[in-house]
Amino acid sequence: MGREQWKKIWVGSAGNMVEWFDWFVYATFAVYFADSFFPEGNETANLMNTMGIFAVGFFMRPVGGWLLGRIGDRKGRKAALTLTVTLMSASAVLIAIAPTYDVAGYGGVAVLMVARLLQGLSVGGEYAASATYLTEASAPEKRGFASSFQYVSMTAGQLVGLGLQIVLQRNMSEAALHSWGWRIPFVVGALGAGIVFYLRRSMLETEVYADSGAAEQQDRGTLKVLWQHRREAFLVMALTMGGTVAYYTYTTYLTKFLSKSAGMEKSTASLVSFCALFVFMCIQPLAGMLSDRIGRRPLLITFAVGSTFLTVPIMTMLKHADTFWPALGLALLALVVITGYTSINACVKAELFPTGIRALGVGLSYAVANALFGGTAEYVALWFKNAGAESGFYWYVAGCAAVSLVVYLTMRETRDIDLNRVTAAGRAGEQTQPAGATSVTPAS
Repeated sequence: MGREQWKKIWVGSAGNMVEWFDWFVYATFAVYFADSFFPEGNETANLMNTMGIFAVGFFMRPVGGWLLGRIGDRKGRKAALTLTVTLMSASAVLIAIAPTYDVAGYGGVAVLMVARLLQGLSVGGEYAASATYLTEASAPEKRGFASSFQYVSMTAGQLVGLGLQIVLQRNMSEAALHSWGWRIPFVVGALGAGIVFYLRRSMLETEVYADSGAAEQQDRGTLKVLWQHRREAFLVMALTMGGTVAYYTYTTYLTKFLSKSAGMEKSTASLVSFCALFVFMCIQPLAGMLSDRIGRRPLLITFAVGSTFLTVPIMTMLKHADTFWPALGLALLALVVITGYTSINACVKAELFPTGIRALGVGLSYAVANALFGGTAEYVALWFKNAGAESGFYWYVAGCAAVSLVVYLTMRETRDIDLNRVTAAGRAGEQTQPAGATSVTPAS
């Protein structure tokens, strides 16, 4: 892959990394600030309240998927990507300065709520814009590889957040972290978003979008056109269901599960997550390259089969893995399985829609599925735990994967779809001709 291709991947991914750093540090630092915004009481209940606000952000994601997906289809991918990082920067600042319960009562909760709504709006559009940009800007035979960097950047953002958490844990007292140290990552996120805003102002528009005539279509990026592709939209939601639940279970929830259920020290649990996620990040491009050779469906099916049958035993053993190496081994096994979904889900979804509705089709459909299943995963897990039936959550994750397995077994292969040939009149599943080369042109 040439220098120009790497530049496109970097520009398309850098903002995604900051977006997801800001998104995930809320979850990873929740154990430190949960008690700051609610009255003293049950620790698990306060964490559930805080994660309930986390879930609210997910329910704003469909609005972001619609609004920013519409902007991406009507104004271009660059416009949507620039706006998403602006919204994320504002939300990070709000959380960094949010007053605690002792200072403003439930006023701090209100600030948190507004910030999470902005984050949900931003991330709802970021996924669609970055997935579309990375898919359209890459050579047809490299789409799986290029789009895998969406989860590379997402995971990198989380790793930076976890790394910062580990550094703070080792250099600050527990009391200081609970008092004010948890605000540091949100300040860092706001500064990072400002840098990415500058980078995205000079990014290039994709040639697929510029040459498709989509910019001249009066009804581009509308729900009316999306309804004409409702089969693809429902397909995106169904194939996302199992993947998003599994992903959030073994990423954002893993640290809390190891510390609260397995009895592991918070610092050790964070280190397990960091090491597992680093390996997970590194294997994403390898799986993406594999999908460019053998197709997308084999990887998706492998994920679904593995997640359906391995989730319950893995989670059961993780609950009793109170030391570093056993927990790391189990976490790696789970994340290797999930790679079959994460490495290629961006390009699979983008390949299903024509150019004039691609950002909205991917964004809204994915965001709805994430709101229903990804955003609620941790809350459902904590609900089962609070009810004294924690193992019920393991079966819930496995069941979601089983539903997606049915979809993967029946869907068409999308690897050879030509993005330039997919039109509003045709269905992506019908376009199987080998694709021609694509590139990017300067945005106006």
